[in-house]
Amino acid sequence: MTDATMIDRDDEAQFGDYFALLKPRVMSLVVFTAFVGLMVAPVQVHPMIGFCAVLFIAVGAGASGALNMWWDADIDAVMNRTRKRPIPAGKVTPQEALGLGLGLSGLAVVMLALSTNLVAGALLAFTIFFYAVIYSMWLKRSTPHNIVIGGAAGAFPPMIGWVAATGSVSLEAVLMFTLIFMWTPPHFWALALFLKKDYNNAGVPMLTVTHGRRVTRAHILAYTVILAPLAVWLGFTQIGGPVYLTVAVLANAWFVKGAVDIFRRDETMAEGDSYKTEKAFFQFSLLYLFLHFLALLADAALRGFGVI
Repeated sequence: MTDATMIDRDDEAQFGDYFALLKPRVMSLVVFTAFVGLMVAPVQVHPMIGFCAVLFIAVGAGASGALNMWWDADIDAVMNRTRKRPIPAGKVTPQEALGLGLGLSGLAVVMLALSTNLVAGALLAFTIFFYAVIYSMWLKRSTPHNIVIGGAAGAFPPMIGWVAATGSVSLEAVLMFTLIFMWTPPHFWALALFLKKDYNNAGVPMLTVTHGRRVTRAHILAYTVILAPLAVWLGFTQIGGPVYLTVAVLANAWFVKGAVDIFRRDETMAEGDSYKTEKAFFQFSLLYLFLHFLALLADAALRGFGVI
């Protein structure tokens, strides 16, 4: 965690600076997967309740982002891809980020519980705690398995959406969670392959730093091979269908091929083309989740129209 004295506020903070604390790009994925979890659940909810559920899940995700930026400001200041974030850039103080994160956390949890059910509110509270405390404060700086265990925080939103509609957890909710949970390590490890220097400078024990790129490549392949059948399995549940199965088979075939290509490379090859293969895998991984959850939504729409 950074000290307040490192902040030199030459400019007044704007609304956009505070909004950036909420990690809007991450929040967009949270909102989408939570929305899909809500919409594919076998229980219909009133549109206003559904809107409130997605809204407060989004607020909770933003709160987690603000708390993460508060704690990680010292790391963000030395990493090229994060040094322009509001705190290290001197736009927002750590105390402001902490206050915003705590305030939004309380608002999101209470309002989600009131608008849907207590189980959903409790699950959102645990998710915020998991990301801010277990991952950010503990795992991220202490173990190369930080992103493996910490990935659970990003995997909860569709489950929260499902629970907001049904009040309980089912196999479908667990598989949606597992899809994101198993996707997270290869997604971030691909990034770490071409940003190893950043993580090393920041003292973050990513797998590339502690065990090297060769081991990281093997881990990407192993997790991707395990992920593929789990992703396809979701298509055979009550929320799956022909659209999802088609997308899952094609997307995971490409994902596995990409992981194999990464595994076969050495550092001479990677540095020779500026990690082109690793960057392509990372870019597709951003599309990977969107395609799977969009396909679930498409099958839900087809069921609604009586097509399947």
